[in-house]
Amino acid sequence: MAARRIRPTRPLAPHGLPGHLVGFVEALRGAGISVGPSETVDAGRVMATLGLADRDVLREGIACAVLRRPDHRDTYDAMFDLWFPAALGARAVVLDDESGEGSGDQSLPDDDVEAMRQMLLDLLTENPDLADMDERLVAMIARIVEAYGKYSSSRGPSFSSYQALKAMALDELEGKLLAGLLAPYDDEPTPTQEQIAKALAAQRITQLRKMVDAETKRRTAEQLGRDHVQMYGIPQLSENVEFLRASGEQLRQMQRVVAPLARTLATRLAARRRRSRAGTIDLRKTLRKSMSTGGVPIDVVLAKPRPARPELVVLCDVSGSVAGFSHFTLLLVHALRQQFSRVRVFAFIDTTDEVTHMFGPEADLAVAIQRITREAGVYSRDGHSDYGNAFVSFLQAHPNALSPRSSLLVLGDGRTNYRDPAIDVLADMVTASRHAHWLNPEPKHLWGSGDSAVPRYQDIIPMHECRSAKQLAAVIDQLLPV
Repeated sequence: MAARRIRPTRPLAPHGLPGHLVGFVEALRGAGISVGPSETVDAGRVMATLGLADRDVLREGIACAVLRRPDHRDTYDAMFDLWFPAALGARAVVLDDESGEGSGDQSLPDDDVEAMRQMLLDLLTENPDLADMDERLVAMIARIVEAYGKYSSSRGPSFSSYQALKAMALDELEGKLLAGLLAPYDDEPTPTQEQIAKALAAQRITQLRKMVDAETKRRTAEQLGRDHVQMYGIPQLSENVEFLRASGEQLRQMQRVVAPLARTLATRLAARRRRSRAGTIDLRKTLRKSMSTGGVPIDVVLAKPRPARPELVVLCDVSGSVAGFSHFTLLLVHALRQQFSRVRVFAFIDTTDEVTHMFGPEADLAVAIQRITREAGVYSRDGHSDYGNAFVSFLQAHPNALSPRSSLLVLGDGRTNYRDPAIDVLADMVTASRHAHWLNPEPKHLWGSGDSAVPRYQDIIPMHECRSAKQLAAVIDQLLPV
């Protein structure tokens, strides 16, 4: 049994394969993946060498040519599926033999949803690994998307993975699949056997969701164009995901980019410090020293370099609204701790407490971040953000934390819940510091809306928008004191 190939109504690559490859590369760049001209040429050579017969081999070959970082793979795979689709149009199932024997159980019922679910359960049970599945499951998913995922939109027919998955009743399907996996153990499976069966059932259902999602995107791209799917159906790169919109899984993925970002920033900072240590010309002393020779030859006197490795004081809001942003920034600061003579970390919700001891060189950062809200005294009132009281409690408990050698970094969205923002207190903190900056994860167009006191804080301290890891790294690169 195989999936029937359907001839497309229009050319898949109207500008030929070279133009199609260039369009694919431009789409990757639009998604944030850096692909240079030489890598594009390499990808063209890969296509010429491997050909188009084996799609999986072509996928891996082009990936080797254009990808520089492994965390970009998910975005690349989703984009590859759009530009090099697995099929065209609705897939159909035909028998390899002409006799048609056994065809009675192979077709997907048009109206009987229960029969469809039973056939799907049988196929899942027969295929231990969906990556090695037969064409029947591929074709069945295509028919399910066609029958239950299709709907009419303002731009014409489209497809919804939600509708298709709802018709499949995956929760019920997972329960039946688990029962089938436990059946060989009779009525008394061991805890280990039960745990393994649950993991296998969950894994197969997750793979099934991905297959339905991929088929839905393929059909939607044919109907509405690739650009429509690229706007919502392509996974964002970890460094481009907005902190305030990131899911738990996305935040975990973002933590993987901390080390590369820290290495890049540390290298740039080290170069800036080397240039700074060379010193600048002290014009007054140079003229004075050269007076005895009339300036020929001139004896250049360099100004003393500024002290390196300053202190860093981080004051971060760890309330639920910005916790993901603060946690990521703390991870990045911890990775850069060797670039400073001293790093002190203070956390707050409505009251400030020092948590530097939780971020030792050997500390597990994930555990340390969880300990902040559990062990530190970051709230003493109602547990809602109160920047004014946080600033006041900071100065009361740590009056000497800031000095002319300190760089102050405030992390938060500046939303005070309509409480006193303590502008004068923040002004005193900024005055006591050598440098002071505020990193805000909210979009600029929201600054000042509702209970946001950002416009008032901006009059006191420079405010920087940091919505994503990429934007945060760029800002920190500019702000790191030499």
